[in-house]
Amino acid sequence: MKHLGKNLKTKKIHKGEVMLRKFTHLLIGASLMLTASLTVYAQSDTYFASNYGYRLAMVADGLVQPWSMAWLPNGDMLVTERPGRLRIIRDGNLLPDEVSGTPEVFYEGQGGLFDVTPHPDFANNQLVYLSFSRANGDNSTTAIVRSRFVNDRLTNVEEIFAADADGASHYGGRLAFDSTNHLYLTLGDRQMPPSGDLEAHSAQDTSNHEGVIVRLNDDGSVPVDNPYAGQDGYKPEIFSYGHRSQQGLAFHPITGDLWETEHGPQGGDELNIITAGNNYGWPVVGRGVNYGLGNPIHESIIQIGMEQPQHFWVPSIATSGLMIYTGDIFPLWHGDVFAGGLGGEQLAHIMLDDDNRTVVREETLAYGIGRIRDVRQGPDGYIYISVEDRENGTETPIYRLEPVD
Repeated sequence: MKHLGKNLKTKKIHKGEVMLRKFTHLLIGASLMLTASLTVYAQSDTYFASNYGYRLAMVADGLVQPWSMAWLPNGDMLVTERPGRLRIIRDGNLLPDEVSGTPEVFYEGQGGLFDVTPHPDFANNQLVYLSFSRANGDNSTTAIVRSRFVNDRLTNVEEIFAADADGASHYGGRLAFDSTNHLYLTLGDRQMPPSGDLEAHSAQDTSNHEGVIVRLNDDGSVPVDNPYAGQDGYKPEIFSYGHRSQQGLAFHPITGDLWETEHGPQGGDELNIITAGNNYGWPVVGRGVNYGLGNPIHESIIQIGMEQPQHFWVPSIATSGLMIYTGDIFPLWHGDVFAGGLGGEQLAHIMLDDDNRTVVREETLAYGIGRIRDVRQGPDGYIYISVEDRENGTETPIYRLEPVD
């Protein structure tokens, strides 16, 4: 029996009681599998966290670097693979053929196919959005295409946005729609070195798209109420700036707040609430240090005019994927934040106060199963996580968390 709630204490259990519990878990698991909306394959281990025992059930295997998950109204799951493939999981089965019509991606370094998200009105317009890296002369940038998803293929594919940013890493690429159908995209700082005059760093330069979150209309045009629309020295798409490498983006369904996670360097990963027009400080302020020797980077931890995170990680867990839970499968986790960890190989469960903004506690779930790239809530209320390997060609699974009494 494995324990993955690092903040919880366990007690010694008699061997006979362990056997009885395992047998009980198997019976409960059989019942859950019969009623599940997807065919899953349960691991034998039971894990323990605040309020629940849970296990990891395999939803699908055979994916290569799965980066993002999304669901269509008919229950199909769409999964992006970073080498450039869009896949479908239907009725618990990974379909053998990739979806045709995906854009050509720049699959080098950290580049590739990133996020997938259906339009909020997909049932009527069949629109699907993909973010990806593509060649841009001798360099590469982050772009978005919009297309219609019909008969398991993408049609009418059109590029609606390309970032004014170049490099081979820190592409960003996370997408999220708000309640008024505006589309948000994270764009990293392209790993520009944090040295010299830190306030002249590209993430502090609002005349480009490096280290920013952009806000777009659903056709890629600029909303007239964007915070910097029409202002000299600012890209009009910018919603916030001063970011490093943002790998998680989600709206809190209760408050409407936009939450984001981003990688620090060596230490200093952050969980932020993003508000229009604000500067999030990279690399002027932060809690990380340079890779290797650990030399200082930042001028300070706090500076006037630069936002502070709601939560941070030192050492880093390499945050990736972000979800706020609202399902009925784990009702006591309602409104909590979940963030995947790549280097940390974990799922961080971040509990909030009654204001749904203040972090009060964190615990570690799904520890040690591999690099967790994405976390989502499925339409069935379960929590889904995708696991990736660094190497192209190594197949990895998608799991979901299932409660065990």
